[in-house]
Amino acid sequence: MYEVEVKVPAELESVRDRLAELEADPLATVVQEDTYYDAPHRSFPDTDEALRIRRERRRDDSGDGIVRITYKGPLVDDDSKTREEVETGVDDAEEMAAILANLGFDPAATVQKTRERFALEGYTITLDVVDGVGEFVEVETETDEDEIDAARDGAFDVLERLGLDPDEQLRTSYLELALEG
Repeated sequence: MYEVEVKVPAELESVRDRLAELEADPLATVVQEDTYYDAPHRSFPDTDEALRIRRERRRDDSGDGIVRITYKGPLVDDDSKTREEVETGVDDAEEMAAILANLGFDPAATVQKTRERFALEGYTITLDVVDGVGEFVEVETETDEDEIDAARDGAFDVLERLGLDPDEQLRTSYLELALEG
């Protein structure tokens, strides 16, 4: 499965207003803490890959929420942040971190963000506030390899309907933006 994602910097209040006008369905607002890892056998920045443990909870919940481990492959498209993504649930974040440490994977950085999600015509629109980085809008969907172009074009259309310019797209990850800042 491929994740087709387009991300642009944006002023979120005007985007919220536009989502209401388009009658997008509001979904959950969550807080995510992503810890990224370096591999002992290759450089993920050099290969454009990522491995992370994500802790996610609803903004209004003090519980532990859910934990997932995710591998993201290199970008496969010059016009978006499309990449292979493999993800699964984890019962215990600390135990998963210990497993990775014992295999030689070192934590590289942690990125925290608050994400307000909406659904519109098969796409998830996420309004992100990334600690120390800024405000962004992501439009994404999942698709098979043979539908990547159509999914990307649809994501561009959604951005334009939100009053955003697809040409302002950032193909840089939040991790890279946080490390640059």
